Amino acid sequence: MAGPTRTVPVVIVGAGPTGLTAATLLGQYGVECLVLDRWATSYPLPRAVALDDEVHRILARLGLRDSFAAISRPHRGLRLLDRDMRVLAEFSRDPAPGRHGYPQGSLFDQPDLEAILRRNLARFGAVTLRGNAEVTALVQHADGVRVEVTDTATGARAALRAAYALGCDGANSLTRLAIGATMRELGFTQRWLVIDVATAADLGQWEGVQQLSDPARPGTYLRVGATRYRWEFRLRPGETADDYRDMARLRPLISRWTGDVPDRELEIVRVAEYTFRAQVARRWRDRRVFLLGDAAHLTPPFIGQGLCAGQRDAMNLAWKLAGVLAGTLPPAVLDTYQVERARHVRAMIRMARIIGTAMTAGGELGDVVRRAVAPRLHLVPGLTGLATDSRTPPLRRSGLVRRPRLRIRWRRGLAGGLCPNAVVDGDRRFDDLAAGRFAIVTSVEPSDARRAEIEGRGMVLVVAGPGSELHRWLRTGAAREAVVRPDGVVLQAGRRLPATGIRNRLPASCASRRGR
Repeated sequence: MAGPTRTVPVVIVGAGPTGLTAATLLGQYGVECLVLDRWATSYPLPRAVALDDEVHRILARLGLRDSFAAISRPHRGLRLLDRDMRVLAEFSRDPAPGRHGYPQGSLFDQPDLEAILRRNLARFGAVTLRGNAEVTALVQHADGVRVEVTDTATGARAALRAAYALGCDGANSLTRLAIGATMRELGFTQRWLVIDVATAADLGQWEGVQQLSDPARPGTYLRVGATRYRWEFRLRPGETADDYRDMARLRPLISRWTGDVPDRELEIVRVAEYTFRAQVARRWRDRRVFLLGDAAHLTPPFIGQGLCAGQRDAMNLAWKLAGVLAGTLPPAVLDTYQVERARHVRAMIRMARIIGTAMTAGGELGDVVRRAVAPRLHLVPGLTGLATDSRTPPLRRSGLVRRPRLRIRWRRGLAGGLCPNAVVDGDRRFDDLAAGRFAIVTSVEPSDARRAEIEGRGMVLVVAGPGSELHRWLRTGAAREAVVRPDGVVLQAGRRLPATGIRNRLPASCASRRGR
């Protein structure tokens, strides 16, 4: 372990998907960082199993487009089943690439995801990953953070200094404790049994998420991989995971899906109890220390957004922090992190609570209502979109999201939303061209002077030709031009952004050192 005099720009506490993603993004910008994790290797058992196309897009930005495709399968949608396994309603998702360039939903095994994240991280010489390194204290000073570390293999203690520390250390976050942040309850707590099974047998089930709305025992089924399956069942009062440690006791729960597949062909990978919670930290930052992922928020799993939220945290913060460290962005931009992310997280938690309550609540009366209402749910305005559309709410107004204060209600602005990852040059997409830099997307052919000004700032100019996807996207926001941030979020859009003054209105791109 490093001695007490070592100094690094960024220390990341925790090497789960959020920490590894933040480290990779910083590494792409050439930022030296040290990732510390208490475990010697990645956690071997499955946890998260789903992500949407926005997060698939983030993984592609990390350089994992093909690697993730090889370990995942498209998410086909959602079926709501009654206690007799009859389909009450179905909300299908198109597995074809959507506006972000990838299937709207993907299923995977988290150990596989962490393995490719770790292998990919090794490509960046600026990033060091240390296992058996438990962070025991974070002490802030005016110009940095003292990080105290214990080697869990030898017991040796050491300390180092960092300009910034990112707490990606999960629900029981020491980082959150160190900055004195507390969690705000959002009114949802349920105990569930989570079962992971491996089998080469074909269960012959629909390739999507099946939600069992049984008032006696609500449950969820999905096929995670070629041979991996996940079930989740709500626990009754007094029950624990210890009541279901062998296949004989699990069989009554999962037999609706496994049929006559013999027990010897079903391998229990994990049986665990989880308490599904809805919580958000009251503050995500104290000076030079930030919270990301489960350290900052916990969401019920009903729309598969737990891991996604942490990935979005990393994407939102990394480019800002890289710019501040490089001197191309003012430190004040770091104030936008919680402003932008907290409201978005709360909106996604609210969606998860609505879906979860609709599928599992109400006992026998709720079951009667679901049987009557479910076949007509597709007629409820907005509900089909909630279940099938992966698009998430735009970010709120901030110093880096310039939305007009007065807007015509029916006119949908683009600021705060994501620019589509559209095909713009042969088989290249927007993200391939932008490559983590600021970009101007315009449907107006620029003059040579304006082109030179934009490109001279290290920004990318993308001309959206008539009939193109980006041209249509601009028109949906009644805009001809949009300024897109390095994380793909629209900073500002309008009919005509001034041809001059870009130098004064926008920060320089901090991506000039970005590696691929």
